[in-house]
Amino acid sequence: MSAMQSNDANIVKPASKGGESTMRAVRISKVVINMGTGSDDQRQSNAILLLERLTGAKPASAISRHRLPEFKIARGQKIGAFATLRGPGAAEVLKRLLAAVDNKLSRRQVVDNAINFGIKEYIDINGLKYDPKIGMMGMNVNVSFSRPGARVEARKRARSTIAPHHKRVGRDEIISFLQKNFNVSVE
Repeated sequence: MSAMQSNDANIVKPASKGGESTMRAVRISKVVINMGTGSDDQRQSNAILLLERLTGAKPASAISRHRLPEFKIARGQKIGAFATLRGPGAAEVLKRLLAAVDNKLSRRQVVDNAINFGIKEYIDINGLKYDPKIGMMGMNVNVSFSRPGARVEARKRARSTIAPHHKRVGRDEIISFLQKNFNVSVE
């Protein structure tokens, strides 16, 4: 086999008639789970513990950028916790989080390139039981979507631009992706 033949296998070819190119496919870029705790240190440690149980990843702390004396928040103080998930683990956690909201989303929760929804109490998530030490806490879930080839614009070496129509994952495309892969109904 010549070098020319082996390179042909790596070229992305359009799908057969009636199908779309594999480069137009929608995929999950990342899932970010955020919990605001305010200035309370105990709630901060509980949020980190809860996110660690939920995701299996090490959460990071959100730090205030400004001083807010009315909420007793100083600049540089920890005011929340968040975990960012990528890859196959993100899809598994997203499936559990969507089940917590009964696999239903509002149309206004879906925007171009992302979906955003909240979970009022963590006990709604499958596999998590109430812990009296943690108490009741909710969270915000933000999911970003992209297409294959998005890294071309972000990488350091041989960077190039991507056409705006390839960058944008539209609302209708996201809705069809969620219906097909996660059985989510959008109303």
